[in-house]
Amino acid sequence: MPAQRSILITGCSSGIGLCVAKGLQQRGWRVFASARKAADVVMLQQAGLEALQLDVDDSDSIRAAVAAVLQASGGRLDALFNNAGYGQPGAVEDIPRAALRAQFETNLFGTWELTNCVIPIMRRQGAGRILFDSSVLGFAAMPYRGAYNASKFAMEGMADTLRLEMLGSGIEVVLIEPGPIISRFRANAAVQFRRFIDPHTSHHRKAYAAMQARLDKPGPAAKFTLPPQAVLAAVIDALEARRPRARYRVTTPTRLFAIAKRLLPTRLLDKLLLLGVRDEQQS
Repeated sequence: MPAQRSILITGCSSGIGLCVAKGLQQRGWRVFASARKAADVVMLQQAGLEALQLDVDDSDSIRAAVAAVLQASGGRLDALFNNAGYGQPGAVEDIPRAALRAQFETNLFGTWELTNCVIPIMRRQGAGRILFDSSVLGFAAMPYRGAYNASKFAMEGMADTLRLEMLGSGIEVVLIEPGPIISRFRANAAVQFRRFIDPHTSHHRKAYAAMQARLDKPGPAAKFTLPPQAVLAAVIDALEARRPRARYRVTTPTRLFAIAKRLLPTRLLDKLLLLGVRDEQQS
């Protein structure tokens, strides 16, 4: 009987991370579900998951979490799902340097450091899967998401480079690109918006009023929103397929924008993206 496969997942307190952790555990994976807050680690443990604390903004936390996983697993780790992240809303001209730095610390720098911690393990094994939870906004920019767009565009560049550098190592690198998914993403984004942006002094205050209403709206705020199980299905294929795809595009908007970006002139694509934003604000 083959050994039980193991995976470390970041950002498991809710949404995609929690759904994927539970789903993979049910499929027989040994799941190390991590979260930033101690209270969320307790919640994960009470849900029957093998949980640990991991704050991707903290290098010591990253190293301690990887060491704890290796001690528990006997030195082996078959997969990593870099899922932790959040969105910082706001127009580019309103985003202060501190907000942009915080966005990149969580969405890119922590992911980069954690990935580099597990690569030597997977090289010794001669196999491994490294998954990155990107976004449709990792290749299709939309207004008022500049900080998040930038962090996810950078993540895609990192993952594409890493995929080339891992050729022949047995390590597969995969991007998961969800569109709108039911999660706490909007609620968390609303907190960050209020933390860093003063809408009353901004040139964009009218647009911000519509954006805040969307962020505060309960339930799905965009068409074609899917439950996190849609991402779980992509993750399962990325982990278990003999030869996974480089990219898994989840939700109709992601697939449509990917086609549109290949086929349409930039100016026409800009109009399409702006129409998508207006439709989202009116829904």
